[in-house]
Amino acid sequence: MTNKQLSLEAQAVLDATNAAYDDAATVREGTAAAIRELVFQLQYYNCLEGEDMILDARAILDVADELEGK
Repeated sequence: MTNKQLSLEAQAVLDATNAAYDDAATVREGTAAAIRELVFQLQYYNCLEGEDMILDARAILDVADELEGK
């Protein structure tokens, strides 16, 4: 990874993953924690009442790239 600082979203995902593994979690639990935090960090709602949350695929891939140091 490069020396640049992670974005708040990427750092939150990394922290959630590390916390899950610090609690002796399985790979499944750690992965689930990372996915949940990613959604929490990036979700937004459409302006219409009753619509589900929306995630931008590009934003998700940007966080993955950032965590890989790209």
